[in-house]
Amino acid sequence: QVRLVESGGGLVQTGGSLSLSCTASGLLFTEFAMAWFRQAPGKEYDFVASVGRDGGRTKYADAVNGRFTVSRDNAKATVTLSMNNLQPEDTAFYFCAAVRLLSPGAPAIPRPQYDFWGRGTQVTVSS
Repeated sequence: QVRLVESGGGLVQTGGSLSLSCTASGLLFTEFAMAWFRQAPGKEYDFVASVGRDGGRTKYADAVNGRFTVSRDNAKATVTLSMNNLQPEDTAFYFCAAVRLLSPGAPAIPRPQYDFWGRGTQVTVSS
């Protein structure tokens, strides 16, 4: 019954912006911290960003810090990744993930510990 559905992927020029959304259903959204991961062709999943249950705490990978912003709207059960100044190395398939936590913090935990995953959306940055 649990579903995470990403949207907003596409093609963008270097330096451009793009916003991804992930809408959750079938779970108590406020009990879950949310995160974004990405996977480039032939590479492993990389952590991108995470946000705590109330949206007040966030974490970012060094590669995206200062360019990406993660936020959530609990009323809409949606987490958003706003991406600015996109670079070719940002090209990847982006996934959202949910993990049930008791604390309000933004998680920094291994990928297998996440409870649910979306099917992903492609982001391609061209020059």
